[in-house]
Amino acid sequence: MFTGIIEAIGEITDLKSEGENLDIQVKSELSSHLKIDQSVSHNGVCLTVVDLTPETYTVTAVKETLDKSNLGRLALGSLVNLERAMRLGDRLDGHIVQGHVDQTAVCSKIKEVNGSWYFSFDYDSSLGNLTIEKGSITVNGVSLTVVDAKKDSFRVAIIPYTYEHTNFNLLKEGDLVNLEFDVIGKYVKRLMSGYL
Repeated sequence: MFTGIIEAIGEITDLKSEGENLDIQVKSELSSHLKIDQSVSHNGVCLTVVDLTPETYTVTAVKETLDKSNLGRLALGSLVNLERAMRLGDRLDGHIVQGHVDQTAVCSKIKEVNGSWYFSFDYDSSLGNLTIEKGSITVNGVSLTVVDAKKDSFRVAIIPYTYEHTNFNLLKEGDLVNLEFDVIGKYVKRLMSGYL
């Protein structure tokens, strides 16, 4: 379980294919605080630490993860948003995030407005996911509030702190991002689907 509050940025230092899996080595200030078997969110994807050095750690992404996320597009030098799993008793500063990416979206527009930014995203609504106005969404692991919710698109407002401390400052129009829709909304939708 995560909160969507990014702790650090990680740099991809090695990528190795093992069958259909991908071993991803990450250089990060978090490396010295991790242990084998620990869960870490990478652009919103929960992955398990399988190897450690003093400055790097390695996680493995399976085919299902690579197919549903943007991790298969990583290259050497790519920067990813990182968050360690919540500790029981921590404050929930973002929202409840599972680290299970539902689908990807395309960044369709970026607009700077008086020192903040609006990012627009288009996604395939035929997969059954939806956003609600002022509801929560996780974009590349970042807990955000939905603005302008539509059937197949939405916007989020990014404050300067978030822009500077996540990989939002690297996003360009046309880039692919990971989405995790609000878990409570997903359960409510599923429960109500039999009544609609």
